[in-house]
Amino acid sequence: MKHTYFIKALFINILCIACARIGSPTGGEQDKTPPKVLRTTPANGSLHFTGNHIRIYFDEYVTLKDIRKQLIISPPMEIFPNITPTGNASKYIDIKILDTLKPNTTYTFNFGKSIQDNNEGNPLNFYTYTFSTGGYIDSLSLKGHIVDAESPKADNYVNVMLYEVGEKFSDSVVYKKPPMYVSNTLDSLTSFKLTHLKAGKYLLVAMKDKDNNYLFDPKTDKIGFHQEFITLPTTDSSFVLSLFKEKLPTKVSRPFLSAEKRINIGYQGEKDSIKVQPLDPLPADFKWTITKEPKKDTLWLWYHPDIKDSLRLQVKGTGKTDIFTVKYRKMKGEKLAISSEHKSLSPTEEQITFLSNIPLIAFDPKVLQIRDKDSTLVDYKVDFTPNSEKVSLTFPVKEGEKYHLMALSAFEDFYHQKSDTLKESFSAKRAEDFASLKVSFKDSLSLPFIIELTDKDGKNVLYSQYIEKSSPTYHFPYLKAGNYLLRIVEDKNHNKKWDTGNFLQRIQPEIIRYFTKEIELRANWEVEQDISFAEQAEEKPKQPKEKSVKK
Repeated sequence: MKHTYFIKALFINILCIACARIGSPTGGEQDKTPPKVLRTTPANGSLHFTGNHIRIYFDEYVTLKDIRKQLIISPPMEIFPNITPTGNASKYIDIKILDTLKPNTTYTFNFGKSIQDNNEGNPLNFYTYTFSTGGYIDSLSLKGHIVDAESPKADNYVNVMLYEVGEKFSDSVVYKKPPMYVSNTLDSLTSFKLTHLKAGKYLLVAMKDKDNNYLFDPKTDKIGFHQEFITLPTTDSSFVLSLFKEKLPTKVSRPFLSAEKRINIGYQGEKDSIKVQPLDPLPADFKWTITKEPKKDTLWLWYHPDIKDSLRLQVKGTGKTDIFTVKYRKMKGEKLAISSEHKSLSPTEEQITFLSNIPLIAFDPKVLQIRDKDSTLVDYKVDFTPNSEKVSLTFPVKEGEKYHLMALSAFEDFYHQKSDTLKESFSAKRAEDFASLKVSFKDSLSLPFIIELTDKDGKNVLYSQYIEKSSPTYHFPYLKAGNYLLRIVEDKNHNKKWDTGNFLQRIQPEIIRYFTKEIELRANWEVEQDISFAEQAEEKPKQPKEKSVKK
């Protein structure tokens, strides 16, 4: 009987499942319609608003996604309002205002892409709710777009802000108080629009605000600003703001022993202004030197012989003189290690750079030999500065031929350690292994400027030319095959490098113009590239002339 009951129950369950499947929908066109606002209380655009509660009704169930990140309230509120639903779906959104509202002020709630339908997640893009605590809605507006001073791609979620300029106005307001009006580029746009503004005089600022507190922190935030104050209404159709990271004032961290006879000194700002001096008492044979840790804002102070108690350091260049004491502790010493990098300068010239983990005090060319395939010695030129961490050798080669290098203890480091025997073999490249690029500009460019070829992300400069005299074309021969971005750096102060801006000094960053189309270079190609930054800036830029031919 038990077995019979079990079989019957199982049969009924299977039958129910089958029936349920027969009744299930067979699919159809996906719903792509965003939710619609049916009504709001109080009405959108209300005047003389005195309450603290707003409700927005929809035609379907909605959820809120990233509401704290997406919702832009202008003017900003010190206390973020309570907004529901916070996790569940609902046919309305409730907003409870916790802050004290300013009199005679137009408030705007821009929801970005936070409002989505519950089923498919279709967003109601940039829905805006507006009210005024006075007798009218301010109606002026201002628009523009954001660029990055260094990168071809601007950051997302950039705040764009207006500060009212009155009798007590100071530029330092960006460090101390929230703006009067704010907008945000959100996650997919570089353009911005500030709406419902009142007539007046303003400072226009963009900020990549890490803490999202509407206050400028130079340590973490990027900033951009319009050079002149803006008076609304304005005849300007659009504004461009260039975001940059300020150069921080020079500052050093407390030094510490990081290895046997090596002290780390962390810093921010310009390392060249930092002066370090060990103080007496010191051993009679005490020697020291300073290098920079690669890719980090850290100075390394190397010294010998070892200290048994502590070492006092005087540090200048930070606006004051600091005295630090570094306590001795037993640490593991470093062994000299040499690595190498090859660079083919042309089919007839090769360069090898030796890199050391410890500063080098001597290089002996008599024990380093380069030979060709016939064992004939090859002469080379040496570029070496004592107490540095690299030695470069440049020498002639023949296309496609093989070469051998041997060095017998050729390098001596700061601690008088000698390098191990080094052996290397490599083949010189042929002319057809390289690519060539000729560039011409239709725009009028201010001299001097730097032409730079970067990787396709615009992060690393691979080739550059400093241009002081204009020419119809600029030639980059013997390039490694690959995809590149090209950019122009305008060098206004003639120091042969890019300089950032400074907000309080009202200095804009030096202009970098990117040719945004990747330049493809293949082996044995000659590429001619005509560039017009003006045409590129148009909505539908003309395609630059590009010609690729085999040599």
